[in-house]
Amino acid sequence: MTADGPRIAVIDHGAGNLVSMERALERVGAVPERIAIATDLDGFDGVVLPGVGATGSAMRTLRRTGIDDALVAHGRPMLAVCVGMQLLFEWSDEDDTACLGIVSGRVRPLDAMPLPHMGWNDVVGYGAFPGGPDPSGEQRNGPFYFVHSYAPEPADGTVIVGRTRYGSDEFASVVRSGDTIGAQFHPERSGSAGLRFLEAFTRSCSEAAHAA
Repeated sequence: MTADGPRIAVIDHGAGNLVSMERALERVGAVPERIAIATDLDGFDGVVLPGVGATGSAMRTLRRTGIDDALVAHGRPMLAVCVGMQLLFEWSDEDDTACLGIVSGRVRPLDAMPLPHMGWNDVVGYGAFPGGPDPSGEQRNGPFYFVHSYAPEPADGTVIVGRTRYGSDEFASVVRSGDTIGAQFHPERSGSAGLRFLEAFTRSCSEAAHAA
């Protein structure tokens, strides 16, 4: 960790909302550094895998650059956002794509209309930082900004720490597996609620760095 804040790698897979994410991280005290080639991510205090675009093209870029292996092997906290969250899973129905496999499960189309699910919505649950789920399971958080037509379906329901309802569909909007957090919404576009979410992630990166 630097004197100015935790050093966080922001992964460039060719379609992420990188500038907005970098600026939001800076606002909460982090030092973001954009990464577009295979890098030893253990040299960072944390990793952000942003998400805009399609799963297939994102995975092709990660494989071509070798960043996919680095993400699987890294030992620091990671936050994956929107399509980045979907890339954590084993398979996505979007583009019939094998993904990183960091979290067991698949990504399926939303079963609600109209698509995409675009706009502000709440998350119920998410005691994702620094521990597990909120004990009551009824804590409302947000609203957060969503833009997506697919959502993850974890094989192990215990990784789900936040859920969101859209029409007739309810989906996992925040997952946690070890030090890896996935958020289906865009915290960098979610105003004060999103900044609080990013601030909590940044704090977890600092705590992990001090504990190492």
